Amino acid sequence: MSGRPGASNHPSHLAGSPEPHWSEEHDLPVDGSWQDPRFDAGHETGVDGAHRTPEHEQAPVFFDEATLPSRRSTRVSKRVRRRRRTVVFFIVLALFAVVVFFVVQTVKPMLGGFKAEDYPGPGAGSVQVVVPEGSSARSVATELRTEDVVASEQAFLDALSAANGTGSLQPGSFEMRKQMKASDAVTVLLSNDAAKVHYAAVAQNLRLGETLDILAKSTGIAKGDFEKLASDPKAFGLPAKAKNLEGYLSPGEYRFAIDHDAKAILTEMVDATKANLAKAGVTDPAEQFRVLTIASIIEFEGNEANYANISGAIENRINNPNGETGGRLESDATVAYGLGIKTYNITDAQKADKKNLYNTFANPGLPVGPIGSPAADAIEAAAHPASNPYYFWVTVNLKTGETLYATTYAEHLKNVAQYTAWCKANASECK
Repeated sequence: MSGRPGASNHPSHLAGSPEPHWSEEHDLPVDGSWQDPRFDAGHETGVDGAHRTPEHEQAPVFFDEATLPSRRSTRVSKRVRRRRRTVVFFIVLALFAVVVFFVVQTVKPMLGGFKAEDYPGPGAGSVQVVVPEGSSARSVATELRTEDVVASEQAFLDALSAANGTGSLQPGSFEMRKQMKASDAVTVLLSNDAAKVHYAAVAQNLRLGETLDILAKSTGIAKGDFEKLASDPKAFGLPAKAKNLEGYLSPGEYRFAIDHDAKAILTEMVDATKANLAKAGVTDPAEQFRVLTIASIIEFEGNEANYANISGAIENRINNPNGETGGRLESDATVAYGLGIKTYNITDAQKADKKNLYNTFANPGLPVGPIGSPAADAIEAAAHPASNPYYFWVTVNLKTGETLYATTYAEHLKNVAQYTAWCKANASECK
């Protein structure tokens, strides 16, 4: 069918004309049949520039570029789509694999078809396993697996459940073998043989009575047995100034042998304190008592970062009776100890009470003895105080332990104002 000039019924080529061959590089027909769309239907410009208007010559067809995508762009689009589909497929596959893994790990212990990995036993070698106080069955299982005592945590938990021992795990140190059968490991942990010990965790800043409470609870020995021995410091080779074992029961984690009695337990703790004093270069018993007294105050007055500076300020105070403090230590912590309370707020009346032998506001010098059992860091700082000009200190943030120092009382009052403001904003911390 012939078309009217300027119109076409076929978007790809003129009616009745052979289909052109297209060049992939330029999207042009290779047989030269393409016509410049600038030619209008009735005019053609020749090489001489003259216009010709043949009467019967068919007009060129205008191509709609929107309907003629190139083969190259089509292939590129297809490749992009295939690539996108491939990426999406692998992402979905990876997510599916992750979901399946976690589902299997969660459901596996509940399915009878899955049996937790276990060693055949009896195992070999030796490894010391410590079960801290308050440990859960799961945390113990993790520790045993880490030490290669059992093949899997689940095998141990299954064996513990079968022995009805989930709530029977006790703290202690246990001699075990590597690659044991899970049920054998459970037997060791639940047994009462000599491999088991009494575990006791004694924190810093505890007073004598608090420490004895922990020892009684951890060992099953009556507190009265400990109290009777603690009131006889001479039995432990302590100086005459020591009225009891206050200050000498070193804090730390202990694993006392099952057959230890109260005397053996207290002796072990006193010996640990003496060892810390010797390590700090303090061997004279009288000087040890003095250092322990200062060290115990340091622990209540500041944190480890401030121990040495506070120790230096304490020495400045007690060694200078002509200073602003008149040779008085003026520590709230010592007053509170003498009153048998724990508080950061000491009243003026309490500060004026000279009957309190631990009142360092009313009485010059150090108190009559330690106010707690200090650890090694505080003992080191008390034995080797920092040389500084300070006479005053105050902890202005009880959460972070930030401590400010001053050489004069006027400077100190400004620092105290910061503490007061902090307590106003944190009232529950300043009781």
